Amino acid sequence: MHWKTIYNQWFSEKNWSAADFQIAAANAYFQGNSGLINAPTGMGKTYSIGLPAIIDAYQKNRSKKGVFLLWITPLKALSNDIADALQYAANTIDPDFKVLVRTGDTNSKTRNEIKTKPPACLVTTPETLHLLLASKNYDKYFANLELIVVDEWHELLSSKRGVQMELAISWLKNLKPSLRIWGISATIGNLQKAMDVLLASVPKTEQELIQVQQKKTLEIHTILPESIEKFPWSGHMGLMLLPKVIPIIESACTTLIFTNTRGQSETWYQNLLDENPDLAGRIAIHHGSLNPEVRGWVEQSLHQELLKAVVCTSSLDLGVDFRPVDTVIQIGSPKSVARFIQRAGRSGHRPDAPSKIYFLPTNSLELLDALAIKDAIDSGFVESREPITLAYDVLLQFICTLAVSDGFDEEALFQSVKNTYCFSGLKRTDFHDLLAFLEGNSKALSQYDEYRKLEFVDGVYKIQSRKLAMMHRLSIGTIVSDQSVLVKQMGKGILGSIEEYFISKLKQGDNFVFAGRVLSFVKIDGNIALVRKSEAKKAIVPSWMGGRLSLSSELSHLIRKQVQEFNTYRPEEDNLKPEIQMLIPLMEVQKQRSVLPKSNQMLIESYHSNEGHHLFVFPFEGRLVNEGLAMLLAYRIGKIVPLTFSISMNDYGFELLCDTEIPIETALELDIFTLECLTEDIEQCANYSEMCKRKFSDIAVISGLLFKGRPDKQVKARHLQASAKLFYQVFSDYEPDNLLLQQARNEVYLQQLQVSRISEALNRINGKELLLQEINKPTPFCFGLIVDRMREQLSSEKIEDRIAKMLMVAQ
Repeated sequence: MHWKTIYNQWFSEKNWSAADFQIAAANAYFQGNSGLINAPTGMGKTYSIGLPAIIDAYQKNRSKKGVFLLWITPLKALSNDIADALQYAANTIDPDFKVLVRTGDTNSKTRNEIKTKPPACLVTTPETLHLLLASKNYDKYFANLELIVVDEWHELLSSKRGVQMELAISWLKNLKPSLRIWGISATIGNLQKAMDVLLASVPKTEQELIQVQQKKTLEIHTILPESIEKFPWSGHMGLMLLPKVIPIIESACTTLIFTNTRGQSETWYQNLLDENPDLAGRIAIHHGSLNPEVRGWVEQSLHQELLKAVVCTSSLDLGVDFRPVDTVIQIGSPKSVARFIQRAGRSGHRPDAPSKIYFLPTNSLELLDALAIKDAIDSGFVESREPITLAYDVLLQFICTLAVSDGFDEEALFQSVKNTYCFSGLKRTDFHDLLAFLEGNSKALSQYDEYRKLEFVDGVYKIQSRKLAMMHRLSIGTIVSDQSVLVKQMGKGILGSIEEYFISKLKQGDNFVFAGRVLSFVKIDGNIALVRKSEAKKAIVPSWMGGRLSLSSELSHLIRKQVQEFNTYRPEEDNLKPEIQMLIPLMEVQKQRSVLPKSNQMLIESYHSNEGHHLFVFPFEGRLVNEGLAMLLAYRIGKIVPLTFSISMNDYGFELLCDTEIPIETALELDIFTLECLTEDIEQCANYSEMCKRKFSDIAVISGLLFKGRPDKQVKARHLQASAKLFYQVFSDYEPDNLLLQQARNEVYLQQLQVSRISEALNRINGKELLLQEINKPTPFCFGLIVDRMREQLSSEKIEDRIAKMLMVAQ
């Protein structure tokens, strides 16, 4: 029977019609091609490539002969949903086509079943795929493999997990040239580059880019306050609008409430219950630090329509098909257009259903973000994702992965690695240096036997030490976070994990919020924080390291444009958007006390208070770039007159605070925003050496130079940092050309210091008129910066009183 007959029959039995892009993908698959499918969320992308693979396995009678389809997902939460969808498709076509899931949460029984009786389709993550490649006879395990599908490719593209996939795909493609590779992506701007990276090992003549022209209906509503805060508290939780959220939850079938941080999700969950106790038992919380069983229960309850709402983070961002979810609420700015669209797509997860999302601003200025996002979506704009290049730490890990399994031939591996986008520029001499490093022949480590991993045996490189092989398998992965400890409620089970740095600050009896409940800290027992339930009304909300997102460069540009356009609006105009009408009074106050900058201007405000001399600068470049600019300006002003500054920043601007007057006029005359000596000045102002040492710690763990320990007995974070600093110093002194050292420095420049974005920002600033305004009272723009600095210095009890006094003065 021809594949088209089976294909059409399957859709007919479901009373569905195949979309044009689904038919195009099926045709391309059966022609032997690889490709990338780009379609809005909820359009049926899973079936577009999964269904042809199932039909193909059935026609070739290959469903019982091992893994035919390898489906890669970036999120564990996504895996079960995909598996259910694929199994549903297979049940009426080929009952022998079994779909199983293998992730870090999979129990040992299922793992053994997957190993001894491989399913026709294995749904897994990049990390687990590499674990399989680290197994003996993996080539036989994948002998039946015909197709690799990488789901949500845009999410992996610009990360080291994406590099993991590039290396694995190229190696498996080398073993089996007929292997087809398909990617699935919803929200990404640079589609062609995304395909080039994924299919770097596939001939151009065998590649197809399939795009859906049909747009998904997206309903965006902004939750507006009754009146505008003329002096917005930048960065607070948005809890003043919580009463407006309750009716939205009650009127919807199921609502996902997205927050940007785990701490924010805990706070919102508790406050929703306090506001409406009737939600107890009907509302849940979901984030990456919770126990897998807890997350699994929440996901299953969503499918079964048992929950009215779930407060969540990016843990539910991607691809999950919860049919009861018809509404999404985004708390605060999502910081990027792509993230907003991705989260909106969790509602109305069907081709014919609209996606409904509410934007809840956490302060007045975030209404600018709402306007910018709406304009971006109307114009079809989505941010691009840039791939990583020359990630030597990931390559070292991959070399060891192959070495602990069946070994590898040097030339075959080099050619395979060169066939990836990430390492297309890899020099043979650098590849030899990496092998020498693993053989223990590096200049700095040649005297230490424990760093001799690779051995040349029977014409291939291998790791023969069982201890080293065990340590490597426990270390596979590229997600490096601060060390965590398990949280165990006494007399009950594990609730999840929390970062060690937070727990280390707690004393016995301290109360904190976690997993949607108030807990009292008892003690640390090994790698477990023992807690008991508390009835306390006040508790600390944990903060997770790296929890502050920054605006994408593209969204920053759109927000700058929104600010400038307020110079043209008039309150009496008809048909103004409600966000604009709400913001006009705030912008009028800004004009009265200072200036509202135009497109060719940048605003700098100078202010003297009892705290000292303030300098506020508003580039509207996003938190990370503003932080870099703040440090740069503080350093350059300090070279004119030795001064000590306090610094605060948000997505819109930054503040420099000093005890003595800041010579800003002189600084501007000396061209303080110059691009000259930018690299040298950034290295001096940003404690560059210390940042490199911390970055090197992550690289050392990924590359296998440092071992984090077993899951039940992890090495303490301070010990890892100490060891990493020692290695960093040794390499700096005795092997300054070490590739890992070079990588650490490059990553600090590109990722942490945002040097390229700072350079672009300075270019923009140099093309503008600089408006220096001396103000008598805080303006709407600068008020949030003052509050953000106070948050770092004062407890939550004191800050409310301080802000109330500030508001009285500011009126």
